Amino acid sequence: MKRRRRRPAVSLQSAAVADINITPMVDVLLCLLILVMVIQPGLLKGMDVQVPPVETAESAAEVAARDQIILHVGPGPSYALNHREVTGAELEQQIRTVFRDRARKVLFVKGSEEATYAEVARAIDVARGAGIRVVGLVPRDSGLLTDR
Repeated sequence: MKRRRRRPAVSLQSAAVADINITPMVDVLLCLLILVMVIQPGLLKGMDVQVPPVETAESAAEVAARDQIILHVGPGPSYALNHREVTGAELEQQIRTVFRDRARKVLFVKGSEEATYAEVARAIDVARGAGIRVVGLVPRDSGLLTDR
C-alpha cells in the first residue's frame, strides 16, 4: 500500500486576499497634501508698488506744475536743477536748499542722450545723500514731465 503524502493545510494568514489595501495610498496622498501646503506659500511672488491717489485733472496739473523738481544731467557732467545751472560741487547743497521746506521729497532725474550711466548714477547718489526719499527717472519719450 502506497502511502500518500499529505498536503499541508493552507493557513488563512498566507492566503491571497482579494480586497485592495488602501492604507498605503492614503499615506501617500496625505504626504503629498502636506508637501503642497508647505511649499505653496513660498511660491507666491509679488511686487510692491506705490499707486498715486485719485485726483481730478485740474488739481493734478496744479500739483505737477508746483511740485515737480527735475534734475537734468548732461555730458561732462553738467547739472541743471529746473533749468538753473548747478556745478557738481554745489549740487547736493542746492538740492538740500530746494527741498528744505517741502513735505514731498520727490526728485525726477532726466539724463540727456550724451550723458553716461555713471554720471546719472552719481546724480542719483548725490540726491539720496541730500535726503531725497523718492528718486524718479524720466523716460526719454515721456510727455508726463514737461520742461519749463
